[in-house]
Amino acid sequence: MDILNFSDILESDTEFIPLLSSEDEELMNAEELPEELPILPLRNTVLFPGVVIPITVGRDKSIKLIREAYNGDKTIGVVSQIDIETEDPGLEDLNRVGTVAQIMKLLQMPDGSTTAIIQGKKRFVLQEILQTEPFIRAKVTQFSVAEKTPEDESFNALIASLKDLSIQIIKQSPNIPTEASFAIKNIESPVFLVNFVSSNLNVEMEEKQELLEIPDITERANKVLSSLTKELQVLELKNQIQKKVKVDLDKQQRDYLLNQQLKTIQEELGDNPHEQEINELREKAANKKWNEQTAQAFGKELKKLQRMNPQAAEYSIQLNYLDILVELPWNEFTEDNFDLDHAQKILDEDHYGLEKIKDRIIEHLAVIKLKNDLKSPIICLVGPPGVGKTSLGKSIARAIGRKYIRMSLGGVRDESELRGHRKTYIGAMPGRIIQSLRKVNSSNPVCVLDEIDKVSGNNVQGDPQAALLEILDPEQNISFYDNYLELDYDLSKVMFIATANTLSTIHPALRDRMEIIDLSGYLIEEKLEIAKRHLLPKQLKEHGVKKTQLSFPKKILEKIIDDYTRESGVRGLEKNIAKIIRNKAKYIVMEKEFDKKLSEADLEDILGIPRFQRDRYINNDVAGVVTGLAWTTVGGEILFVEASLSRGKGNLTLTGNLGDVMKESASLAYEYLKSHSHILGIDSDVFNKWNIHIHVPEGATPKDGPSAGITMFTALASVYTQRKVKSGLAMTGEITLRGKVLPVGGIKEKILAAKRSKIKDIILSSENKKDIVDIKEDYIKGLNFHYVDKMIDIIQISLLKNKVDDPLVLN
Repeated sequence: MDILNFSDILESDTEFIPLLSSEDEELMNAEELPEELPILPLRNTVLFPGVVIPITVGRDKSIKLIREAYNGDKTIGVVSQIDIETEDPGLEDLNRVGTVAQIMKLLQMPDGSTTAIIQGKKRFVLQEILQTEPFIRAKVTQFSVAEKTPEDESFNALIASLKDLSIQIIKQSPNIPTEASFAIKNIESPVFLVNFVSSNLNVEMEEKQELLEIPDITERANKVLSSLTKELQVLELKNQIQKKVKVDLDKQQRDYLLNQQLKTIQEELGDNPHEQEINELREKAANKKWNEQTAQAFGKELKKLQRMNPQAAEYSIQLNYLDILVELPWNEFTEDNFDLDHAQKILDEDHYGLEKIKDRIIEHLAVIKLKNDLKSPIICLVGPPGVGKTSLGKSIARAIGRKYIRMSLGGVRDESELRGHRKTYIGAMPGRIIQSLRKVNSSNPVCVLDEIDKVSGNNVQGDPQAALLEILDPEQNISFYDNYLELDYDLSKVMFIATANTLSTIHPALRDRMEIIDLSGYLIEEKLEIAKRHLLPKQLKEHGVKKTQLSFPKKILEKIIDDYTRESGVRGLEKNIAKIIRNKAKYIVMEKEFDKKLSEADLEDILGIPRFQRDRYINNDVAGVVTGLAWTTVGGEILFVEASLSRGKGNLTLTGNLGDVMKESASLAYEYLKSHSHILGIDSDVFNKWNIHIHVPEGATPKDGPSAGITMFTALASVYTQRKVKSGLAMTGEITLRGKVLPVGGIKEKILAAKRSKIKDIILSSENKKDIVDIKEDYIKGLNFHYVDKMIDIIQISLLKNKVDDPLVLN
């Protein structure tokens, strides 16, 4: 509503503002209407009698008319155009009913336009145009006689409703100033009230013209009331919708306003966190040694961050991404120390024994020094638990002065753990490789991939082993692609060292990328030295016990190793040492007297009776009991094969939780013995009259593999001939139906197991002789090796001429 601002004429004690008094209305109606009037066409409004409005004059004719009239009697005729687009309207372009107007004020605006304040007087009818230049002048006649206001109650109620509705609209509309309600309340004349409201109705110009042309005041008031009712309904509906929206937005607006205020305060203090974060990122990026592609990607993502609202959810995701990007050690390397004597010294300090492995590591470092390039085979250390695979990686890092990363791959079943998640996902992170490099802040650390054989294979989350193919390939990892970074990262300078307990579960393609180094178990002498040099000092320190408070004699350590552990590594040994120290720590704290020097009695009190004594007892008093050698994931072990006869029909029974391959070996041995029984002096009828039972003790433990073939054959030969088996003898080898002895694996571990069990003679396939040559001399000292090609040759070595006491009589 275009309403005059009355605030300038209001005083603090004003209660009543007469806009148009009854006397003014009578005088206005009594004025004579001129026969001719200069006509001012209006484009977008309709002037009602008594109403004051401002109009902006733009057309040349209109400006001339206004100025001439203002200098004269200030009286003009105002008529609205039918079509507002018409630039030079004629009679047919103008409405026939207009309003006589008085020019109250003429203003020249700063933009050069002319604004006139005019007040409507009375209505007229346009008859004909007398001239069009320099402006329109027309002949006019009286519209109607002065309106008489009805005095009945119905009309008074109509006017009162009109006032109430107008005031309600003013209160509910945010666009109408509150002063308008003063104007409405203080209008005395019903006619002027109708005209005033009509002029300010929010309706089309055509409807306003219709209202101007209605002669009857009651009819006009009813039409205005109808329009006001519609407008009030629309306004209430708008307010209702806005209220609902406002309730939803209130919290957001409040948070936004508070944040804006906080931002303004921070800007005043010179501490805008948004700008500060971006500046910090720029400063960090300035010192980065990244390539052009990475620099461009960073710049692009930083610009994206600058355009983001800090309150948006994506802002923190983008900021985190850029933080990771600048914190990664792009082309940042630690200086290598390739002093091989120093490296050898460090390796010897940290690990006793493992000479072959140490030599291979020194060779590996020598190649890197010569090439000044790390594109050499990835080392994979394979061996039983507790032999020092993981700690070797740490020693290598210390030896050459590099940062150390240990990444356990055991149980990893999601490819994204290695390659990362795409940053569009909530909680996305880079892969563990990139995270580890960020943590150590170096692009050339020693990275130990622990338990690589425990990585899960192909599944719904992808295949982590397939991701490792790229990581461990020197030709591919120069441009390793992490899903989170979406950029190539050079891993070629990282020294990868994988560890595994077995190669059987590693993917062949992955195995092909690595250089396998076998770590077998330790000898008793080596374990003794490891305990004295490393395990004892470490456990005494961890338990807060001084060296002077407790002493482990050499014989006691040997007994712990021999009687209480049966392992390739030293973890079990370390646990037993810790258990003994804890027991003695109790006496130290309670200040009780105890013998600082450990005795065998102390061992039995603390660790209990020896657990592995029986394995050392090789009894040859019973026919059919032979010692075999087996390989397990924890190293080599000895096992016994027992055979016994009972009267029957020649059935073969196998027990001891044997696998299919082992069962086949037993059948082969039995069939070969039957076909060559004449060589051993066995009556062939015996096989039809006696049942044979082969058992391998420790039935709860699954056993399989072909290496017990010659052991089973020897046991069968012994039980059928009732000859004694040579004392202190063990054997391992695969057999065939034609009597050949084939080579088997795990020779070193098996020999260590034999040496631990005080075995003196070992029978092997001739083809396994090459494996013995590679074994350190200390490992095989005191052992006699017998190499055979044919099964029948085993009998001459393994069976004695004399029979067992009280032999079975087979007939």
